[in-house]
Amino acid sequence: MRRAGVLLLAAVPLIAAGVYFVVPADSGDTEGASTATAAAPSSREDAKGRAEQERAADDALIAGLPPGLAAPDRKELAQQLVSSAENSTTEWRTAYGTIEDLGDGDGYTAGIIGFCTGTHDLLTLVERYTEAHPDNGLAGYLPALREVDGTDSHEGLDPGFTAAWRAEAEVPAFREAQEAERDRVYFEPAVRLAKLDGLGTLGQFVYYDAMVFHGPDTDAEGFYGLRERAMAEARTPARGGSEKDYLGAFLDVRRRAMEAKRPGIDTSRVDTAQRRFLAAGNLKLETPLEWEVYGDAYRAP
Repeated sequence: MRRAGVLLLAAVPLIAAGVYFVVPADSGDTEGASTATAAAPSSREDAKGRAEQERAADDALIAGLPPGLAAPDRKELAQQLVSSAENSTTEWRTAYGTIEDLGDGDGYTAGIIGFCTGTHDLLTLVERYTEAHPDNGLAGYLPALREVDGTDSHEGLDPGFTAAWRAEAEVPAFREAQEAERDRVYFEPAVRLAKLDGLGTLGQFVYYDAMVFHGPDTDAEGFYGLRERAMAEARTPARGGSEKDYLGAFLDVRRRAMEAKRPGIDTSRVDTAQRRFLAAGNLKLETPLEWEVYGDAYRAP
């Protein structure tokens, strides 16, 4: 249910700074050409150094903050909340072997976070898992997974891939790989950025769930695009804004994006879950929690 799982944002500053100035060979300005050529590597190194300094400063800031959603009990709660929307159960550990085509254009959706054959994240998971465990039961499908990436096609996957996925999901190492990839691609970046935006535990979950559903992309419909649009409507707490107002704006933007992508979609994971917590002023995401998704009621004691 997510878009291409490729995190591009971190590369943007380096790409922007690494500009080459090319002088035509017949211009006769060999000195200018050599100067520009020499300047380009220096510019890239400067940009890299600035990025490293900024990341170190962010790390120091985050280290001084409460763990928030990264606390073990809150992280467990986050998985239950996401699973209620992704798998219609809070028992998220029952979903390692789930796999089906939901008819949403993303191919097969599988596993604890809904990795998709059409959106790159399932391919990346199997590639990384195969690097560590070359003889696994999914490795033989890598050529087909690369071919169908970005489409809803099953070519080369049927009829055996779904059975192979379910069988591999019984292997503890593959379960660990699913959790590690979930954390690397979705959970950790979402929590980190939410903290930098000055958001508490609820806001960190709001970012995480949006990252899962919309994908960690920089385009208009990806998570980072949604964040940019929300920031145009309300200031983040880190910029002096109201946390409640900003989260309300973010949820408004997200709901509109969900409806634009799939008209008639059930938006209850926002409306009767996250919006309910926000309306109650539960910015720390304290339990007990009660919410509804797709008409089903859930409670975290």
